[in-house]
Amino acid sequence: MQKRNRHIKITERVSTRLKLKQLRLLVAVAEHSSILHAAKELNISQPAATKLVKDLEADFGVILFDRTNRGAIPTPYGEALVRHGKLILTQISNAAQELDNLNEGMGGRIVVGTLLAASAKLLPKTIERIHRARPNVNIVVRDGTNDILMPSLLTGDVDLVLGRLSQYRHRKQIAQETLLNEKFCIVARAGHPLAKFEGEVGFEALKAYDWILPTTDTTLRRQLEAEFLDNGETPPDHAVESVSFLTNRELLKATDMLCAMPYHVIEEEIKDGRFVTIPCPINTSLSPVGVSYRREGGLSPAADAFLSELKVTAAEMEAEQSG
Repeated sequence: MQKRNRHIKITERVSTRLKLKQLRLLVAVAEHSSILHAAKELNISQPAATKLVKDLEADFGVILFDRTNRGAIPTPYGEALVRHGKLILTQISNAAQELDNLNEGMGGRIVVGTLLAASAKLLPKTIERIHRARPNVNIVVRDGTNDILMPSLLTGDVDLVLGRLSQYRHRKQIAQETLLNEKFCIVARAGHPLAKFEGEVGFEALKAYDWILPTTDTTLRRQLEAEFLDNGETPPDHAVESVSFLTNRELLKATDMLCAMPYHVIEEEIKDGRFVTIPCPINTSLSPVGVSYRREGGLSPAADAFLSELKVTAAEMEAEQSG
């Protein structure tokens, strides 16, 4: 009963005392680790911003920020309130966008997080489609890995994440849909010594060369290392860790390095003869490429339209691949 009464009191405080201006301030303080910079962003004085934070702390009976030599750092209470605050502000933005769509037509803003697997064809083709269907939509693309993009998805900073689907700890909060299946390949420059071999190249020969590997938090890296270990071999020792396609492509052109890449990413360069695939005993089947989005709150009208176009693009790519 005591716990329930406390919950009711906190709910009453949130509903009656918490204002959007305070939410925006809390989020800004957390992002800048500074009340001063947050105050400047919201165009209020620092004393006024400090009072707003202290009033909230007094209302809730908790400390929201620790004042340290690194700035104003959210406590666990502050992190919780900031996280929910971001989602509330995102929902308000979505509501405003829907009203704007009804009033002006087909506008809106979509923030798409992309992993390497989706950046070569799936995302560009979908952007092309959505621009034809909704030319007034503003699309923001953010590259990254799951450990960066998924937290941004949870807080509402990103609407959709495209890429290799992997197990993620926040499955209750995140919905995932498979879009297409894909393989990866071991790539080298045209004229690489291993390209002259007839038949498959063994693990020892592969390890004789330096590698460009995805970072350790990626599905492809874990799968590649498992292939070596399952065959009684240690993974490549000398490696550059990179998920930058431009960097990897230039390194491959200039050196005898080997690189594991999703086939769609490097398909054009293989077809025109700039790169070659190295036949080897590595199982090149990957986990599926798909889209992740928040279950709670739903998608904005623009993001929902983007998801629909994404599915059409993926179906076309699957048909091309099987054909």
